[in-house]
Amino acid sequence: MKTLFTNATFWSSGSPVLSSMLIENEKIIAVGQKAIEQKHDEVVDLDGAFVMPAFADGHAHPLFAGREMLGPQVNGLQSVGEIVAEVARFAKANPDEEWIIGGAYEAAIIEQGDFDAHWLDDAVSDRPVVLHAVDHHTIWVNSKALELSGITAATKNPEGGTIARREDGSPRGTLREPTAIGLVTDKAPKRTIKNEVQALVLACDALLEVGITSAVDAWIEPGMAEVYIEAAKAGKLSVDMSLCFLAVAGQWEENVDYHKELRAQIEALPKSANLEATTIKFLLDGALSSGTAALMDPYLDDPTTSGLLMWEEDDLLNALCIFDDLDFQVHLHAIGDAAVRQGLDAIEAMQRVNPRRDRRPVIAHAQLIHPDDFPRFARLGVIANYQPLWTYLDPMNKELILPRLGQERNNRQYPLRTMLDAGVMICYGSDWPVTSHVPLQALAVPVHRQSPDGYPKEGWSKQEAITIEESMTFYTANVAFQLFKEKQNGKLELGKKADFIVLDYNPLEVDPHKVSSIKILSVYKDGVPQKSAS
Repeated sequence: MKTLFTNATFWSSGSPVLSSMLIENEKIIAVGQKAIEQKHDEVVDLDGAFVMPAFADGHAHPLFAGREMLGPQVNGLQSVGEIVAEVARFAKANPDEEWIIGGAYEAAIIEQGDFDAHWLDDAVSDRPVVLHAVDHHTIWVNSKALELSGITAATKNPEGGTIARREDGSPRGTLREPTAIGLVTDKAPKRTIKNEVQALVLACDALLEVGITSAVDAWIEPGMAEVYIEAAKAGKLSVDMSLCFLAVAGQWEENVDYHKELRAQIEALPKSANLEATTIKFLLDGALSSGTAALMDPYLDDPTTSGLLMWEEDDLLNALCIFDDLDFQVHLHAIGDAAVRQGLDAIEAMQRVNPRRDRRPVIAHAQLIHPDDFPRFARLGVIANYQPLWTYLDPMNKELILPRLGQERNNRQYPLRTMLDAGVMICYGSDWPVTSHVPLQALAVPVHRQSPDGYPKEGWSKQEAITIEESMTFYTANVAFQLFKEKQNGKLELGKKADFIVLDYNPLEVDPHKVSSIKILSVYKDGVPQKSAS
């Protein structure tokens, strides 16, 4: 079956703008005039619409997002009262839930982001409640959760994590970073595979609806890959997924064989499974909002700390070398300039130790970078994965990060133009559910670098702004490159997969602030129309 799509503007990074495209089954077999000249079975007149490759999300957490969809819906609520009311509503509607787990609340609505367990006790006191903050490096729990976890005034901060405390030393109800968060979440009952697959299906549907046909799940703990495998076997994985196994400092060696076995299981699945697992994730530091991102200079609000480096240098290098030697791609979370420096140093050392090959290492977030390190990204072939929706002064930045960093350091965040000028490969990831997964909401933010209401008037660090076409490239072709799939995805070219979206307006021709209002008319994956967005 050959279908001709015509009467539209077809955009693809680095290619001429065309007006027609011919697809057969899941492939593009002709574009432009050659598409019109070939025989076809069906014509789709797009009535002057704009067509571009489907979006790809190079750093997200779909399973986490799906889990949150099954819990209390606190994302976007702007007061403690609203959050507590939603938790109470959910608890009443779900009396059989042993633990109430949800997210993601806005930490910036409270000074320093330290939420109190007693506030949640007003909603639920007989069952543990665990809410994830939007940065997903922080949780807020009620007193029952603290009690069942055995956390008291005598409990010391675990290495790499913190427990917020009241003046008397008792736990306040806010815990930061995986080692502290795990003190609570490890006590929660295990989720059933049926529940997990249900969450994953919800996440896939949400991604397709906004034009994303492939995504990276950048945090796969033990038990999570099995959910993806089960969903793939059942034909319920409607988005192409690439998994990043999480390597934990001091514990990673015990899981090497486990990761290899899971990769082998996934490689044995049929191509139609839409699943791969070829990447290892390393968490080098925390988050600026929680004061745990690793900085070269101390935080202003607490000069005794410069944040947390999660890995010892020797352990990190050893892990990188072993996984790289096993042909895994490495994907490093590094937010502060000290963590970025540590990541680059380790990647450079790894490349000296292991044989030369096409690695495409990734550093995600890279919010603060020392000027000496900009050229190192390009020299080492490191891909920078940025979250475009964060490139403005959002509430978390103004209320939590700015007081901790000060004006000068705060304004050096998200240096996209400087990175581009240094020859760095940039691609995008949403970090969903840390932030919105909707590409059209984020696409133009690095262009104007303003809030939705136009603040600040001149744009935040406007010298770091990029063009809308560059931004579109970062969400399509460059993510395909990150995933080693540039020969199959990311562009509307002969032989590539027919994954594309149809928009009612051309992002290249509208005011950048109006890009977020563009509507998706249809989404095609493998040449097949998916559920249309409203």
